[in-house]
Amino acid sequence: MSGSKPLTIGRLARAAGVHVETVRYYERRGLIEQPARPAQGHRAYPRAALERLLFIKRAQELGFTLQEIDGLLALGSGQCAEVLAIAEEKLAAVEAKIADLQRLQAVLDRLVRSCKANRSSAHCPIVETLLPDA
Repeated sequence: MSGSKPLTIGRLARAAGVHVETVRYYERRGLIEQPARPAQGHRAYPRAALERLLFIKRAQELGFTLQEIDGLLALGSGQCAEVLAIAEEKLAAVEAKIADLQRLQAVLDRLVRSCKANRSSAHCPIVETLLPDA
């Protein structure tokens, strides 16, 4: 990205790989600051706005919600112990989701194998498993 052109909202969005509406939404949520509009022309965003947008995207890729990201941004880099606690909570949540997905995979695998082994067209083992007991 060239440093000579001012970062308008469109250039900022393109550089961060997001839509302009995403930038506006983050402004409304207070995740990034909206620069003042000059009397004539477009708002010029500082390089820090791009860095913040990229931080938000990376944090989202790690599974952090916008609310959690707001908390991380508020803590800043000088609060490592607090950031660590948030990251450990997120890790525990991810591990729990993985365990749930592995259980779901095992159940679905068993159902699919049961269905493939079924020679009767009169009943479906998957449907029968999902029906409540009568």
